[in-house]
Parts: sequence; structure tokens; C-alpha cells
Amino acid sequence: MAMSTIARPGVRIAALAVAGLTALAACSSSSGSSSTRASGNTAPSASLGGAFGTIPAPATGAQHAGTITWAESPGTSPTWILPIVTSAAYSVNDTSQFSEELWRPLYWFSNGVAPTQTPAMGLANPPVWSNGNTTATITLKSNYKWSDGQPITSRDVLFFFDEVKAAINEDPGNWGPYSPGLGIPDEVASVTTPNASTLVFTMKKAVNPGWFYDDELPNVYPIPAHAWAKASANGPLLDFTVPANAKKIYDFLSKQAMSLSTYATNPLWQVVNGPYTLTAFDSSTGAFTMTPNASYGGPHAAHMSVLSAVPFTSDTAEFDAVRAGSIDVGYLPLDDIKQVKIVESSGYNVFGYPSFGFSYVTYNFADTTGDFNHIIAQLYVRQALAHLEDEQGYIKAFFGGAGGAGYGPVPAVPQTPYTPANAMTDPYPFSVADAVSLLKSHGWTVNPGGTDTCAQAGTGPGECGAGIPAGTKLAFNLIYVNSPALAGQECTALASAAASAGITINLSSATYNYIITYYDDPVPQGKAYINKWATEDFGGFTDSTYPTQLGVFNGPGSLNEGDYSNPQADALITASVTSGNPNAVRAEASFLTADQPGLFLPNPDNVAVWKTDVSGPEASFASQTQYYLNAELWWLTG
Repeated sequence: MAMSTIARPGVRIAALAVAGLTALAACSSSSGSSSTRASGNTAPSASLGGAFGTIPAPATGAQHAGTITWAESPGTSPTWILPIVTSAAYSVNDTSQFSEELWRPLYWFSNGVAPTQTPAMGLANPPVWSNGNTTATITLKSNYKWSDGQPITSRDVLFFFDEVKAAINEDPGNWGPYSPGLGIPDEVASVTTPNASTLVFTMKKAVNPGWFYDDELPNVYPIPAHAWAKASANGPLLDFTVPANAKKIYDFLSKQAMSLSTYATNPLWQVVNGPYTLTAFDSSTGAFTMTPNASYGGPHAAHMSVLSAVPFTSDTAEFDAVRAGSIDVGYLPLDDIKQVKIVESSGYNVFGYPSFGFSYVTYNFADTTGDFNHIIAQLYVRQALAHLEDEQGYIKAFFGGAGGAGYGPVPAVPQTPYTPANAMTDPYPFSVADAVSLLKSHGWTVNPGGTDTCAQAGTGPGECGAGIPAGTKLAFNLIYVNSPALAGQECTALASAAASAGITINLSSATYNYIITYYDDPVPQGKAYINKWATEDFGGFTDSTYPTQLGVFNGPGSLNEGDYSNPQADALITASVTSGNPNAVRAEASFLTADQPGLFLPNPDNVAVWKTDVSGPEASFASQTQYYLNAELWWLTG
């Protein structure tokens, strides 16, 4: 599923262009189970959907290494290598599918399809909290080391932290996960290293341990101070704890990262702790080759293969390669889901699952056109619109069955410990009659096939609500992304059902880039268009492992596209990142699911395909649907 992306801690934004498996937002988490045994979790119930196809058990018998080719979807070539990733490069094609193959973060949150940690793949043991959730003590594992034989130490983590501070001081956009005033580094009073294997984060104030562990610490990477703490290729090592030196080092490293043509030859990038070293990189196409790192201390196949990433200029070209059997691991574009039997007959396994996040139609709570701001502020209107959406029908008709239900910001699938009960079943099931009943009971004259009008103005029982004059028409526009086709199909079906309830939805399409540039209230360009759009479908967001909607559905959020504002939502979101309550984010998600800040849509599957002679743990193939690449766990059988 190819997606254009912007990212931040907590939640990451992504346009829903269903195609390949590679261009989502990055750097946090997702993971878990296939329809067989991807992580030991049970598959979702049939009513929720989700899994498409199956994952075979690991092959028995002889294993051998070779070269495994892997498909890069269009427009997803890596553009950044330094683990201090910029906002512009904060996407999976630069992180979980490229740089994280070379440098692993402290914690690895990919375990198939369920958003949970994979402890064996982390470089550190879980943090131990003390002093009222203001101190986190972290112990590094001993089985990981640098490829040049040097040990990974707590000083390498401190080096990363000081370089991140230097990067942000120059420009906040120099570190993609940065959120001003929150998390790393702004909420951290100090990082100390009592010994070579221990580091201590001391916070300025108490934080929610679950949030900090799941969403902040996975963005921390040990980087090799013994090889990188310098300001020139042949210069001496500098004391990076001195801010002036840290700035010189960052300037040098970031400049080197801008030289794509030297990625495979620059000695800096050869000192790694991940499963691979980069041995070839074509800066014109994005093709790259990675060779197994013999010093890698994490889980891997007994005989690791070379990984060869093959770029494609279109989904059609990638699908042609699959049909021809010329790619080992690729994806099935959702538009071609009906061709699955052909793919299987060509010698491939097929498995799809939704990514951990949500698709939705965004409401513009600031659009004064036709008093839409006052109309959409009424919960009963948002409930009526939810009743007009046929999620299961969309999955069957438009996704070919390859999708999962999504009723709130934390989806029903993949299910997590944070999924609230009201997101497991549709709180507003498809029913035109229920939508009509809600409107009539709140003072609207319903005109099926025409346009409803407010007959009873006012704020009392049986009246339309504050700011809605008598005679107001229930009509507004919906701008949807012009690719993939399913976005238009869903919006057309919604408009048709709405017409049966007398709600007029005027449809038009635009490109993803146009929508997020001009129909996004928080950004400067969008402010001029604030009354030009009532609703939009640009795609959706991906959730981090601890799925707070900080920034998206809190009042001042930088990604709050449509100015949704609710004091109770704000309080719950704040509690999610500051309180010690492990259930805080579930309470937040439960409220948002009920309050419907947007019209939540079903989530299409990302569908991975791989040749039957490529084998490995089920979770390693399932994790591809969550935009993680774990080729080090695969082996060849043929």
C-alpha cells in the first residue's frame, strides 16, 4: 500500500493509496499474528475481517543462502541513511526498510501483525521506572556489538541523544520524531551513563511509562561514537558532550548523509550493528544490495542471504514481475486482488492484513459555509453519518474482501491491548433508517432524494442545535483523493446512502498533495481555504504502538486537519502521555470512537507475496503488512 507520509511521535499521517507495501510513516511500531501462527495470537473473527490468505509454517529440511530480491514500490527509494532521521525522510522506506537494517533501535516493535514488542530483537532490556515515573534505567544487552568488533556501550546511546539535541537546535525538522515540549529530548532533564551497559533517563516531570517506552524509546539508536564522533573524515575524535562539538559532528554526519552516491562506499556507513551492511546503492534508481553482517548478534537465519532491493516505476510493472516470477518477495496491488489465484499458481504465497492505524473522512469543524461548522458540531449529525457507512459492504465490494473494520482511531484489527471495547463492534451500524430517525428527532425535515432542512431551530430537545437557523440545508462537499480508485468508490457509496436520508454530499476529487496542502486547517496554505471544504478523504493515519492521538485530535494539534476540539478529548489525550495509568490511552480511544471526530472507514489490507522457496518464521512475513522488513530471518529451500 503506497502512501505519502508525514510523521511525528504517537501518530503518523499517511495518504491511503493502496498499492504496494512500502511507503508508510515510520519509526515506531506495529506487529503480530497471521491467520496461522504469526505470533501465537488468534486471528480476528470473521465479522471483523482482516487476514487475507495464509502464511505457511517454516519449511523443514535443508536451508541455504543465496540472493533474495525484494520489491520497492514506486516512489519509495531511500533518500537518507543517518539514524538521526529528518522530518522529510521520516518514512518506512528510509527507516524500517533501509537504515534499520544497518542500525537497530533500542527496542524493536515488530512481531507479525500485532503491535507488540519483539524482545529478542531489541538492543536493551525493558526500562525500569522509579522516582514516580521520572527515572528510567536501561541496561544494554551483551550479545550485540559493532561490526568492527567494538562493544556497543551506553556512551553510544548518549552520543545519539546529544547529536539529536544538536540537530534540533539547528532546525526542529532535523529529527522527524521531534514534538516540541514532549518526550525526547525536551522532557529529558539528563541522560547519564553509570557504566558501559547502563544509562539513566531522568525526566523533568512524570510521564506515562507506557507511552515513553512504546513511542519514544524506539526512536533511540545507539550510534558508534568511536567511529562517528568527528567533524571531518580524517579528523580526531571529539568530546560530543560539549554542545559546540556536537554541532560540528552533526553538521559533518548530515552532510555525508546527503551524498547518496557514496552510501555504499563511505567508511562511516560500514560500522553497523544491524543484520546487514550496505554493499551497493544506485542513487539514480534507489536499488540497493545488502550483505549479511557476520557480527550481528540478534536472531537470524542459520544461512543469511544477500538482500537485493529492486525498484519499480509503477505497480503494474511490479505486478508483471510477480506474474513472471522474476521477484522473490513483492506485493499484490489491491486493484489486482482478483488475480490472487494467478499469483499463487505462479509459485507464490499470499498474505494480507491491515496496517495498525485508521482511515477516515475528515470533518472541517471550522467551515462556516452553510453553517456547516455548527451542523457538524452536533454529535447526532456525526452519528447519523456513521450510520450511513456500510463498512462490511465496502470491504466486500471495493477491497475484494482484503480489509478490516475500523470504527475508531484504534482499529479493531490489528487488535491491541489498547483497543477499546466499543471499537470491536460497530457502535453505529449501517442503517439509513437510524440516520433518518436521528435527524427527525432533532428537528430536521427529512427529504429522501432531496435535501433535508432544519425545521426546529434552537438548542432544546427536538431542535437542530446551536447556530443552525431554521431553513438550513443539510448539504456539504466531500473532496476525496483521486488515487486509489477505492477512495472514490467509498465516497460515492456514502453519498448515495446519504441521499436516501436527504443529505446532499457534493463529490469532487483532488490529488493527495493538493488536499494536504490546501485543505489542512493548521498549515498556512490551508487557512486561506478553510471555508472551501467541509469534508475530505486524504487517507488516514498510522498509529504508534501506544496509540495516543496527540497532535491529531487534541485542540492545538499540528495534524488536527479539521479543527476538532473537545475539552474531554484534550484531557484524555493529556492523561495518555502524562499519567501513570496504563489504561489511559484506551480511555482516550473509547471516547474518540464514540464522539466520531471523523467518519472512520475500513482499513484495506497490505498484501505481501513471496515465492514458495523462500521460508522463515511466520511473523517475519506477516510484519511486511506493517511495513517492516526482516529478511535476515528468511532462508532459501529450493
